Parts: sequence; C-alpha cells; structure tokens
Amino acid sequence: MVHTPEIQLHCPDDACNGTRFFRCISEGPTLRARVPSFEYLTYRCSNCQRKEKTFSLTVARDKESGFAIKFGEFPPFGPPTPPRLVKLIGPDRELFLKGRRCENQGLGIGAFVYYRRVVEHQKARIFDEIIKVARRLNAPEQTIGELEAARNETQFSKGVSMVKEGIPQALLINGHNPLLLLHRALSEGLHDRSDEECLELATSVRVVLDELAEHLAQALKDEAQLDHALKTLLSTKDKKES
Repeated sequence: MVHTPEIQLHCPDDACNGTRFFRCISEGPTLRARVPSFEYLTYRCSNCQRKEKTFSLTVARDKESGFAIKFGEFPPFGPPTPPRLVKLIGPDRELFLKGRRCENQGLGIGAFVYYRRVVEHQKARIFDEIIKVARRLNAPEQTIGELEAARNETQFSKGVSMVKEGIPQALLINGHNPLLLLHRALSEGLHDRSDEECLELATSVRVVLDELAEHLAQALKDEAQLDHALKTLLSTKDKKES
C-alpha cells in the first residue's frame, strides 16, 4: 500500500483562508511488482471539510522499494491569492487566477491580457472601495464627487485622468497614485513587446493591485479601530459624568 500522510496546503475556503492540514480520503493504491499504475489521491481540508485537492500519480514497486511520480493536480498548483485581493477583484477571481497561472508559467502575453481584463471589468468596484475610504477619511465633497464621476466613466483611462489628485494619501504607494500606475502599465501595447516584457508588465500590475488592496484594507481597519476607541472613551466619560 502507498503511505498517504496528512499534508499542509493552503485552503481558500472562507472559513480557512490559510494553511491547513489536509487528509487523504482515497483508498491507497496497492502496488504491483514492476508494473506501473496510474492512481488518483484526493485530500480534504480537515478544518472546513469542504475544499479538496486531487493528485494524479504513477506508482510502481520493485522488490522492497518503490517509486511515485506526481504528474498533475487539481485545482492547479499556484501560490495563494491574498483574501484582500480576492475581495477587491470580486467576480473576476477565476479570471485573475488564470492570469496568475500564466504568470507562473512564464506566459507574459496571456498574464497581461487576463490582468487587464480584470482591471477593466472591475473598474467600478475598485473606485467604490476608494470612495469608501475617502468618505471614512472625511475627504472634501469635491474630491468625492470627482471620484464618483470617474467611477461612472465607461473607460478606465478616462476615469483615471479625472482623479489625478483625488486619491487619499493613505492609498498612495510609495507616494504614487496606484490608479496612474495601473493605467501606465495597462495602456502599453502588446504588438511591439516581447513575451518577457509583457511578463514584467503583468507582474507589475499584479503587485500594484495587491498593494492597493492592502492599503484599502489597512485604511478601513485603522478608521474602524479609531472609531471604536473614540466610542469607548466617550462612553466612559459619559458614565463618569452621570
């Protein structure tokens, strides 16, 4: 029999969103001497009991030893996408993951095209999150109005041009407007670029998107903590005065 110990994998389920123990739920194959066989082993997350990973193997036994070679797995191998980024891109998660797999395999043009589609499809969603932060930070109404007008603009490039100065300071990435960074990368044409150059651009787009998602989450978290602290202190003061 093939030994199937528990393994640690990233579980994308909402109840986990992190590394968890997975246990094999398949019956271990019986090895036949010098006769390779193709087998499937399915592992299930021990925490949520929902997410599974299936490995395809070729296994064989030679006297007292044996070997096993993995030649595939489903869902496909790839680094986990941070939950904050999944939240930002919303319905286009699968499209983004296709781009991520292209990037992992060095397919620059494919990765770039997928990432560009995600940003263009989710333009309104990205602006909604920025507007949410702007309101929480008490940005001027004129700024919020510019953001809302840009949000309703059909083309991403036109929307970005309308808010060059309207991004909250908390969302700047090393002092740069993340929307301008994304626009600069995504406006590049593919026809005159090599696959390697497209791969570099695609990676840059993913990194900026991830950093923007981090800044959005952190800004809202900081404001939530501040609101809670103020409410706690004010309620303490009211109790003493009463």
